[in-house]
Amino acid sequence: REREREREREREREREREREREREMVSREQKRAALEEKYQLLRSVTNSNAVNKASILVDASKYIKDLKQKVERLNQDISSTGSSSYDDQDDQTPLIKVRVEILEKGFLINVFSETSCPGLLVSILEALEELGLEVLDARVSCSDCFQLEAVGEENEGEDSLDAQVVKQAVLQAIKNWRVNT
Repeated sequence: REREREREREREREREREREREREMVSREQKRAALEEKYQLLRSVTNSNAVNKASILVDASKYIKDLKQKVERLNQDISSTGSSSYDDQDDQTPLIKVRVEILEKGFLINVFSETSCPGLLVSILEALEELGLEVLDARVSCSDCFQLEAVGEENEGEDSLDAQVVKQAVLQAIKNWRVNT
């Protein structure tokens, strides 16, 4: 009787070990699937055509390096343009205020000047297009003052943008517009 109980306990321990091995196997498979999903996400974010994991990581590294260079260029532009309000020392040029907010899918871009700015709208829209932003909705006033409120969404397949990049592109468009007017 005692032997029988001991054998039963041993069988139960063996069944428990088997269940534990199955849980570990499922856990490993889930981790492997999650990692594979993350590689595919990384591949899509970086627009990589690579198939193997090492190449995806190399492409991601290059992508990050490119983004850092873009940020550095934009930071240089910031230092040359000053703040988010663009104002030359010439009293004839209007003060233009720029604000960019992040939305769920895209950005809300506000540009305001107390004076009319002929041609500025086109410059800003071209800059947004160059960034890969599609303007979904816009309200514009160009008569007595210049006021633009636009909702922009990133095009599929474009590099991921942040509000600072969008703002700097708008400020650069203003700077270019001033040079050309």
